[in-house]
Amino acid sequence: MRIAILGPIPRDHITTHKGEIVEKYGCITHPAIALSKLTDDTVEIIPVSHVHKKDEGPIKSLFAPYKNINTDFITSEADQGDVISLKFLDQNHREEKQLAFMNPILPEDVVKLLDCDIFVFLPITDFEIALDTLKYIKANSKGKIIFDAHGPTNTVTKTGSRYHKFWIDQDQWFPYIDILKMNLEEANCCLFKKEYSPEQLENELHEDESQLHVLGQRCIEKGVKALIITLDERGCLIYSEENGQLQEQFVPSIKVDHVVDTTGCGDSFAGGLAFGLLQEAENYVLAAKYGNALGAQRTQGKTFEVFKNLEETKHMLLEYYGQL
Repeated sequence: MRIAILGPIPRDHITTHKGEIVEKYGCITHPAIALSKLTDDTVEIIPVSHVHKKDEGPIKSLFAPYKNINTDFITSEADQGDVISLKFLDQNHREEKQLAFMNPILPEDVVKLLDCDIFVFLPITDFEIALDTLKYIKANSKGKIIFDAHGPTNTVTKTGSRYHKFWIDQDQWFPYIDILKMNLEEANCCLFKKEYSPEQLENELHEDESQLHVLGQRCIEKGVKALIITLDERGCLIYSEENGQLQEQFVPSIKVDHVVDTTGCGDSFAGGLAFGLLQEAENYVLAAKYGNALGAQRTQGKTFEVFKNLEETKHMLLEYYGQL
């Protein structure tokens, strides 16, 4: 079995909500290493990313201890990669600056990966994944596509400031996504009106949960198999279809006593979704439980040592949920 994880490997400079400074490579490194620890040699983990030339060696060295991670698809021909500055205001909210920009992942980057069982797309900004790449995979592969809405709902100005934006062309993307993952703020970037007054627009991107079922219905109608919306420390909502009817299911999060660093929690959650779907292809609740487990593990430290093996992760799930 093979899992491709596609997106940036940014050089992150992080100031935590407690004022601590963390510098590390982020984004797809989190799910890649989490999945490597969770699986054995029967599952090949393949990060796909474009990076700066000076970062390629250190990134591949970072992955070297994990024998089932294939680094052949981390490339630096264009000498472009993401550099991100993050300052957490509290546990869940942060100010962001993007200081460098990777070139997009295109169809030619995945030609040799069409036999993958799952593709996990984790863009953090709107330019990093080309829609043509998803179309190419859908036309030529049987692999499931997990897509994080963080990319198309975020943009960067010429001063490096990162802002949320409406995902205006979402209907062009939905037919090529099997499992769409987003947080509540990103969900509200998908729920835009046909027209606004200036006063409405100033206040539109608040966290409103009342219309999430509308977004769930639209996603399903456009071809998405499941929409999974994370609700920070509360858990996540799953929208899917059963017997022609929209189903809403809530999966509570795994509570942790002490949060050290939440950077990469969403990316780790997506990796958990991939692992769960390898176990049971359409069991979205099981996938969300594994997502919650990896997200909870990510909060427990500043290094990749926080991630656990399969036996430890199953114990964590059984202890909290009572069953898988």
